[in-house]
Amino acid sequence: MRMLSASLQLPLCSYIGCRFLEMGCVLSGPRDASPLRRAGSIGEVAVFVPGFRIPKGVDLTQQLADCLSKSLIDRLSALRTRIVAMAAQEARRSTKQRRRTTTRHGSCLSELLHALEDYLPVLLGLVKDGCQLTEKVQFIWINQEDDAQKETAITNAWYEVLSVLHLMAMLSLMQANLLLLPKISNEGYQLKISEERRRNSIDILLKAAGYLDCAIRHVLPKMPPHTRKELPLDLEEGVLRALCLEALGQCVDIQLGMAIDSPKATLAVKRRLACEMVNYWHQAQENIVKLPFTDGWGKKHQLFVKWKYAEAKAAAYYYHGLILDEGNTEKSHGMTIAALQAAEEFLKESKKTCEDFHQMPPTSRSTPLWGSMKYLSEKIPKDASSKIRINRDLYSEDRILKTAPSLPEFALALKPDDYQLPPLDPMWNKEARHH
Repeated sequence: MRMLSASLQLPLCSYIGCRFLEMGCVLSGPRDASPLRRAGSIGEVAVFVPGFRIPKGVDLTQQLADCLSKSLIDRLSALRTRIVAMAAQEARRSTKQRRRTTTRHGSCLSELLHALEDYLPVLLGLVKDGCQLTEKVQFIWINQEDDAQKETAITNAWYEVLSVLHLMAMLSLMQANLLLLPKISNEGYQLKISEERRRNSIDILLKAAGYLDCAIRHVLPKMPPHTRKELPLDLEEGVLRALCLEALGQCVDIQLGMAIDSPKATLAVKRRLACEMVNYWHQAQENIVKLPFTDGWGKKHQLFVKWKYAEAKAAAYYYHGLILDEGNTEKSHGMTIAALQAAEEFLKESKKTCEDFHQMPPTSRSTPLWGSMKYLSEKIPKDASSKIRINRDLYSEDRILKTAPSLPEFALALKPDDYQLPPLDPMWNKEARHH
């Protein structure tokens, strides 16, 4: 669904404070936007979205009138003002505690994503090679994770490009979250998340990782050091890298859940997936743990990574222990006990960190268990207890390892989508000929 193209040529003032309805998506003017950080609860979380930033309106006509034609300024203004209104509405929607209607909310997210995709080719004209407009316009965005800077204004168009890519990634994470929230039937039973929804969510998460990877590799290096120092914590390279790795880690978690459901998947396949997941979440933690978050969204983000990292280690040690148990030696059986004990301890740690995550403001609710953790939360305590009892009956206490065996290393299979910045809007070619 797209707005009529003619509407994009309307003057900027036509959009300020307007309200209209598109497939259930009510758009409000920026003056109605409420602060992001007032969210008391963010509802159920399958995929955490920690940095939903929204743009504030800017007067492009005043800043660009002596540089560009009126038609190009109007086009740029209309596209951006539309995004300002839609993002403000989505920010308000995200603070509501009621369970969202997946189809309706998903269409609104898609519409905002399309609006950003329409905006980028026009925006990129401000940063094209040889252009003198890169530091002509001051762009303003409201931050979510940075408690010290509630909003950041930077006079650099690469900052706007970075903010747009970040928002595109966050919208994709929100879409994946909607797909992965378990549904409840009219009779009150939890419905299984279909394989199609799980595969779609993997595709969306890889897109989110692609937007973030593009921002890290192709946008941040374009910004001068003094501009990068002005960036809020939401856009710190460490946060962007962590978010990218989190998306990949959640993809592998979904793949592990699908492997568990498949009778054809071997223990070796499941262990490899679990170990890859540990690697992704370990890297995510390395990137975000050193950032100076104190509370709020940033601290909640750190707790989410810690929670998922513990879950990944529980899964990896569980499958590693089962494979070690296939060895018919005293040493392998001792390593089995140590691995399964580690799995049980990491499972307990993950449950405790999960509780801490949901209690950290803005509060959230845990979804009913699904996928890999629904299976592992039952199997790890059960199998650990039985196999430890059997092996302890066979071997003396001093023959059992006191520390967990090292997990095997595997090359990481998943990579972010290869997202490339789009070509310039044809209006810039006309602008060049005009000048």
